[in-house]
Formats: sequence, structure tokens, C-alpha cells
Amino acid sequence: MRRQQLVGILVALALVAAVAAIVITKSCCGPSPAPAARTAVTGLIGSEKADFFASPQVRRAFGKLGLEVSVQHAGSWQMKDQLKGSDYDFAIPASSVAADSIPTPITTTKVRPFYSPLVVLTTPEVAEFMRQNGLAAKKDDNVWVMDMQAYWAAASAGTAWTALPHQEDRPAGLSGQIYIATTDPRTSSSASLYLALMSYLGNGQKVVASQNDIDRIGPVLQRLMSAQGAMLSSSDQLFRDFVAGTERPLSWTYESEVAEQALAGTLPAGTAVIYPDYDIQSDHTVVELTPKAARVSAALANDPDLVKLEAQFGFRPENDPGLLATDLRQKGNQQFPADLRSLGTSQPPPPTSDLLQQLVNRAVPADQ
Repeated sequence: MRRQQLVGILVALALVAAVAAIVITKSCCGPSPAPAARTAVTGLIGSEKADFFASPQVRRAFGKLGLEVSVQHAGSWQMKDQLKGSDYDFAIPASSVAADSIPTPITTTKVRPFYSPLVVLTTPEVAEFMRQNGLAAKKDDNVWVMDMQAYWAAASAGTAWTALPHQEDRPAGLSGQIYIATTDPRTSSSASLYLALMSYLGNGQKVVASQNDIDRIGPVLQRLMSAQGAMLSSSDQLFRDFVAGTERPLSWTYESEVAEQALAGTLPAGTAVIYPDYDIQSDHTVVELTPKAARVSAALANDPDLVKLEAQFGFRPENDPGLLATDLRQKGNQQFPADLRSLGTSQPPPPTSDLLQQLVNRAVPADQ
């Protein structure tokens, strides 16, 4: 009996101890924390940022901050209409001018988390022929620079490649009128910035500021755009066409699209990147449409993981603009400058959003 009583006492004590342990655990530590809920945020972006936002690494970086970001694509100048009656939280066009055209129901300061210069793509053979004819020059660090005043003079006069000197060195197949192929400025920000730059050069290096300026420069801009023939709707398509070897000797695109391919090792070896000596930078600007968008703006501007990823996808982060070139040069790509200021590039401001839209309408009439 004593042995049975002892066993019973021990079992009872064990049960009491177990219950006490559970009580103590619950009172001290509480229940296991549930996974933090993520805030769903939706946005409208340009196609040049599609790979960045689709990246699993970018999604994870947002997830660590409690954000679940989903996006759809549209041309920068299409966003204003596409946002009407929608429930998007933010939009990121590829220029500050396009951003200014988008009305927002909340008052915020627009954030530019990263940017990209516009560049001209060609082949080394065409770049060398341009150098011989004063249209381009090569810096000591292997960076090509384009003389945009010389280009304007040739293109606005309708000069043909076959009319230039040094014809013995003209690459085979390089013929027709001298022009830079762009996207359609009615939908694409990169092309509208091209028109902004051309209008500045054609207006005596003055920003177009009046209807008189538009009337004077408009016909020349129309000739420049009509020389291209059919225009594509997005810079992504134009870049892919260049890579495919279509008959566009000079193509206007974002540095970010070229740099992304260079970082991935998929940029064709016969590619020359030329930096215009007059250029209007592409400011990827977050337009906040709801209060939730502020977290996306802050994350893109300040989160270390996202800043690194921006550079890895070819953009120049506002907080660390040299990071892109560092990544590129580590991979042996020497034709991308570490500091854009080293090129001595002039950065004229674009016209106001309304005036730029008028320039676009004059350069590419609705019936074209």
C-alpha cells in the first residue's frame, strides 16, 4: 500500500508540475506570435520597371517591410487616363513631367527614388563613323559621348548618312536619313523627353515657354518624327528590336534597360552606348494616390536591400548613384560612367507638362 500510495503521489505531483509549467509559459510568454499581416498596395508603372517589380528578390524585400506590392504596366502619358476611376495606390511614370500631369487626391511631396539618363544605342562601327564626322567622341575611359548640337543640325536639315564625309568608312547598310529612333511620344515618356531635348536645341538652347516657341519649332519636330516611320509604344520593345538587329542604326532608350542586360551578361557584344552631351534625365517619380503609397515611396528611397536591387536592375539610386557603375565595372563593363557629372553633360529642364503635351501633338498629329 505504501508503494502504491507513493506512486500515486508522484503521478499527482507530475501532473501538477505539468499544469503549472503550461500556466507559467502562457502567463510569461503569451501565445506564439502570428505572422505579421502584409499591407497590399497596387501601382501603375512603366514597362522599363517591369523586371524590377516582378523580381522575387524585390518582392521579398517588400515583404520584409510588411508590403505586398502588385503592379500593372502603362505608358507614362497613358497613366493619367488609366488612373481615372481606378483604385491604384500609386503610379511611377518615367519622368517628373509625366508625374506632374497626374492629379492626386492627397497632398504629398513626390519622391524620386532612382533615375536613369537617356542614351543612344548603336554599333561600334556606326559610332566610329559618327566620330569621324564630328557627331560623337570617345572619352579616355571608353565612354562614348554624342554631340547633340551636331546631330540636331544634321537631322533637322534632313541630311543622309551617304552625304557625310569619309564614305569609305561608312558601315555597310548605313543609309537613309540621319535620325534617332524613338518610341511613340503620345504614350512613352522616353520619346517625349527626346522631343523636349530637341525643342530645347532647336529653340536656341532655351526651354520652350510659349505658343510662339511651339509654332516655330513644331514643324521641324514633325519632320524628325515622321522620318522614323512607324513607332513602337514602349522602350522595352524598341530595345528588343535593337538587340534583334532591325534597321534602326540609332535608338533612344533608358540607360537602365541597357545596364540591366549588361549586368545579366545578355547585352550583345556589338553594342555601343552613347551618352548625349545634352540630356534630359528620366526621373522615375512616385505619385502617391492613397496614404498607403507613402510606405512604398519610403521603401524604394531608403531600404538598403531595395536600393541595391535598383542598381542591379540598371537604375541609379538617388541615395547611391555610383552603385550602378560599381556593379557594372566589377563585371568588366567599362562603357558606363561611374559619375554622370564627369561627362560634362548639360541637363536642361523640360517644358511644363502642358507645353510638352502640345509639342507632342504638333510633332505627331493625331492622324499620323
